[in-house]
Amino acid sequence: MDTITPLRVLLVGATGVFGRRLAEQLVHEPSIALILAGRTARTLAKLSADLGGDTECALFDREQVTPDDLVRIGAHVVIDAAGPFQNSRTVLIEAAIGAGCHYADFADGRAFVTGIRRFDSAARARNVAILSGASSTPALSHAALDRLTQGWRQIDTIRVAICPGNRTPRGLSVVRAILSYAGQPVRVFRGGTWTTAPGWGRPHRLAIPGLDIRLASLCETPDLDLLVESYRPLEAAEFFAGLESRFLHHSLRLSAMLVRWGLTGSLVPFARPMHFLASLIRPFGTDRGGMIAEAKGLDAGGQPLHVQWSLTAYHGRGPFVPTLTALALVRKFRDGTLNFRGAQPCVGILSIDDFQADFERLGIETEIRHSAGLATPTSKRSWPSKKPLRAGCHSN
Repeated sequence: MDTITPLRVLLVGATGVFGRRLAEQLVHEPSIALILAGRTARTLAKLSADLGGDTECALFDREQVTPDDLVRIGAHVVIDAAGPFQNSRTVLIEAAIGAGCHYADFADGRAFVTGIRRFDSAARARNVAILSGASSTPALSHAALDRLTQGWRQIDTIRVAICPGNRTPRGLSVVRAILSYAGQPVRVFRGGTWTTAPGWGRPHRLAIPGLDIRLASLCETPDLDLLVESYRPLEAAEFFAGLESRFLHHSLRLSAMLVRWGLTGSLVPFARPMHFLASLIRPFGTDRGGMIAEAKGLDAGGQPLHVQWSLTAYHGRGPFVPTLTALALVRKFRDGTLNFRGAQPCVGILSIDDFQADFERLGIETEIRHSAGLATPTSKRSWPSKKPLRAGCHSN
C-alpha cells in the first residue's frame, strides 16, 4: 500500500491572533504536517502543546530567513501570518521562491500586496504560486463580489466594509497597521476619478445585517486598487473599517487629526499605548463582528440592481474569518487542484464556494440582499445561479 507524503506547511507567525486560529484548523486537516514558526521558542512550544504536541517547531526570523533554511525544514508551503505588512521586506517571499515553496500571506498592506507581481517571472520559473492578501481583503471580498456581479453589463459603485466586535482580540501588528494610515492621505476612487481622502476620517453610520449600527471610516487596503482593477466601476470603489466601540472609533479619529494637522508624522509610535487602551475597554462590547461587500450597476438584463453580500460572526468566531483563505489554499495545494503558478494578489483564485463549508462549520452566517429587500441566506446554498464570469475576472 502506497504511503501518501503529507504536505509540509510552514506557518510563520503561528502564535499571533490569526496564526494561532489557522494552526487550530490545520492541525486537524488530513495529510498535512504543520510546522509552527516564530522567533520565541517558549511560545512556540506552548502552542504546540496546546495543539496536542504533534506539530514541529522552527525558530527563525522572517526578515532573515534564507532558501537553505526552508529546504532544511522541508517546507512545501509557506504561510506568513506574522505582519504587519505595511513596511515589511520581502525576504520570506524570496526565500520561498528560491526553495521552490508555494507561498501565501495575510498581508493587508496596499503597496505590499499590489507589488507582489514583480515576483511573477521568478515564481513561474520555479513552478510555484506566490499569493499575497490571502485574507478577508482582498481574497474573500473579491470572491463574494465575483459571484454577485457575474454577467453584469455595468458596475457603477462597489463598497466593502469590515467591523469587528469590541471583544475581538487585536494583536499589536493589527494596531500598527491601522495607525500606519490614520490621518494620512489615502488614494481612493470616488466620483469617477482618483482623489485623496484622510485615512480613518469622516465616520459614517453603517448597517450590517445581524449587528447594531456601527461607525465606519475610510481604510487603506489593497482593495482600493484591486476593486477598480478587477471590476472597472464607473463611479466609486471604497473600503471602510469600523470599531464597535464608538469611544475607540472617535478616539482614533481625533488622534488622526494630529497627523492631518502636521503635529506628528505618524501614529505608529503610539501603537503600544493605543493597544493597551483598547485592551482596557475590551470587556465593554460584544464578540460579534461582520463584513459586507456590495455593488450597484446593471445586471445581465440591463436592469438597475443593488446587491449586498454580508457576513456575521458570533461567539468570538470573527478572528477565524481572515484565516479561511489560507486554509482553502492549503487544501488545494494538498489536493493538487490549484493550477495557478506565478505571483499575484490573491484575487480570482478562490470562489465563494471554497469558503462555504467552513462558514457553516464555524457558525458564520452569510446572506445576500437585493435592492428589492429579498434576503437569501447562503447557508442554504441559494446563491444566484452561476453564469460565465464577466470579462476581467479570473477563475482557476
